[in-house]
Amino acid sequence: MRKVVLAAVILCFAATGAFAQILEPVSWQFGAKKINDTEAVVFMKATMDQGWHIYSQHVDEGGPIKTSFTFNPSADYSLVGKPAEPKPKTKYEDVFAMNVGYFDKEVVFQQKIKLKKGTTTVKGAVEFMACDASQCLPPDEVEFTIAVK
Repeated sequence: MRKVVLAAVILCFAATGAFAQILEPVSWQFGAKKINDTEAVVFMKATMDQGWHIYSQHVDEGGPIKTSFTFNPSADYSLVGKPAEPKPKTKYEDVFAMNVGYFDKEVVFQQKIKLKKGTTTVKGAVEFMACDASQCLPPDEVEFTIAVK
């Protein structure tokens, strides 16, 4: 009898674990393209699941967590300006009592770099917050390593 009860308990925990989901509605892809011998552009592409969005890099204080990029310092390259983004959609969000810029489906951010040698590796991280119509997930951070050849 104990074996049957123990088996039932184990089966219950296994079934519960199988149905638990960790939400990861945003996936990232990274790449680079050389413009010439001394310049390149680094691409950071976010793809969101249906109904999900992330926020622009340009959100006023008191709003949601904006998307932000950090780049590890390197003697091989220097950043030219700040990461560029396309024009975001804008909507008023009651919870923040302000208009906020956001992206859904997909967005490509671009960072221009000046190369100090022919090839390099760009390392850094992106921090972002994903929301849908009913919830926002805690901010997440994804590290990246991008070869520039």
